Order: sequence, then C-alpha cells, then structure tokens
Amino acid sequence: MMPTTETEIRASFVNCTKGETKRLAVPRDLADRPWADLDFLGWRDPAADERAYLVAESDTGLVGVALRVAPQTGRARRNMCSLCLTTHTGDGVSLMTARKAGRDGRQGNSVGAYICADLACSLYLRGKRDAGRRLDETLTVPQKVERTTANLAAFLRKVLG
Repeated sequence: MMPTTETEIRASFVNCTKGETKRLAVPRDLADRPWADLDFLGWRDPAADERAYLVAESDTGLVGVALRVAPQTGRARRNMCSLCLTTHTGDGVSLMTARKAGRDGRQGNSVGAYICADLACSLYLRGKRDAGRRLDETLTVPQKVERTTANLAAFLRKVLG
C-alpha cells in the first residue's frame, strides 16, 4: 500500500457522515507504518474498543470503512480470519460489521466478516507477526497477498452495495 495522509484517509470513508469522519481517531504514527508490507491500513480506536477502521486501495482510489467490533463471548477457541485465513486462538479474531454505504446503510443494513482483531492481516501472512501455530500451505507469499486482497475486495463490494 502506498503511504497516505490523514486528510486522504478521512476523505476515503464511504459509510460515515462527514461529522463522523471528522471525529474518527486516525493513527498518529502514519509515518512509522510499514507501508511496503501493508495490503490495507487497519486500526482499532484507542478510545473505544468497539470501533475499528479499515482503508484500502481500489481501482477508484482509497476506500475507507468504519467497523463495529462485536464483544467477545464464550470460551477461547481457534478462529480463522476471513480475509487472510490466519487462525488465532482466543480473541485474535473478531466479528466486525460495517454499515453499508448510501441508502442501504441509512436504512440500517450492514455486512460483517470475521477479521483479525488487530487488523494486522498483512503482517501475519508475511510472517512479520506471529499468531501461534500456522497452517501448512503451499501458496507463496505473493499468492497469499493476492488471496487476501481478493477477499478484502469482495467484502468492500458488499459494503458499497
């Protein structure tokens, strides 16, 4: 992913009002992010555990999505991220829902996916972050990146409706 600025990030959100976009917490460490290793920028709101944000490049430019993180319930078990297919034990994967863009979102419609709770999918699939026991795969890292970007694009298409 290409490095991006706070202004570009705020302008990219498709499922927020202008007021919500102004108030959302953009990471302060943008200059320190490992941009070359990121397929998308994802972060959790440090002031509100139930909020997360995801910004990805698309054919039309940046697409930002505000997400709601479901609270963890039940006992710890192994779960898989639907974007990068990394498996985590415990609370490493969370159900995240996004209000749909436009009229559908104003009517209360949303879509959800199980995603790495820290939104560090790019780092897990490149081996830069460890989630514990890894599944044996014959795919190369570029193939894993391609699969993850395709899964992310499918999720974003659902949000955009």
